[in-house]
Amino acid sequence: MTRKWTQADMPSLRGQRAIVTGANRGLGFEITAGLAAAGADVILACRDERKAETAIDALRRRVPNAALAAMSLDLADLASVRRFAQAFAGRHDRLDLLVNNASAIMVPLQQTRDGFEMHLGSNHLGPYALTGLLMPQLLAAPSARIVNTSSMAHRLTPGIDFDDLHFERTAYKEMDAYGRSKLATLLFTFELDRRLRKAALPARAVAAHPGYTATNTDLGNWFMRLMTRLIAQPPAMGALPALYAATAPAVQGGDYYGPGGFKELGGYPAKVDCRPEARDPQLAARLWAVSEALSGVTYAAL
Repeated sequence: MTRKWTQADMPSLRGQRAIVTGANRGLGFEITAGLAAAGADVILACRDERKAETAIDALRRRVPNAALAAMSLDLADLASVRRFAQAFAGRHDRLDLLVNNASAIMVPLQQTRDGFEMHLGSNHLGPYALTGLLMPQLLAAPSARIVNTSSMAHRLTPGIDFDDLHFERTAYKEMDAYGRSKLATLLFTFELDRRLRKAALPARAVAAHPGYTATNTDLGNWFMRLMTRLIAQPPAMGALPALYAATAPAVQGGDYYGPGGFKELGGYPAKVDCRPEARDPQLAARLWAVSEALSGVTYAAL
């Protein structure tokens, strides 16, 4: 990109339906605001519906007459994911945009309701299952997009240990667990797009990361918290790569976007690189098979 892309450059989304997970705060809130301002009907998929309704009130103060609705979704609970997908299918026959934004970020060692390590379960297996269960509605749209939110932290893990996915034998490190999950996000995104193209289907899958954004100022030690408050970009800027990935006409399936500034910490959207393993088709196929087995969700159309 040769110019600074902002929300003002977004095309009209009138008549389009979107789901944003984790939409009640931070990046999800800003992504939802941008989509709603462009005319999309947006469903806020959140663990706490009351917080989602509060967010809707705040969003409507910013975007009068925004078309917004709240639905309950806990990505750390596959039964909740199935209930959400079933409820959505009962109300809507088409989905134009799915933004898998919600993330567990550097939490202590704990398990999801299904017994998975929390980062892997919430950040990868939940979105994998959700996307698969919503695939009939995504494929009913003329050119749906799936936007998965990754992180620069995908570079900070040694890799995915398929023999110990849930840290049952190795020492648990929060950054390693978080980084693993975000590497899994990229592997899933690029494999999903490969499968969509192979099946000659019109949907596309892309990824984005927000750079160093002030969305979780209470995480880390005192120095990290101070640096976040001093130098992190605001959530509205951090949301731009995802909004670009979701709406820009130039986006191609399998693209990865982030801030175009120094070290991708901040700035306006740009196409960015990832670690080579993230585009390894053999590694991605292995992760896909494991994800299918653990979640019980298959992608019949692919």
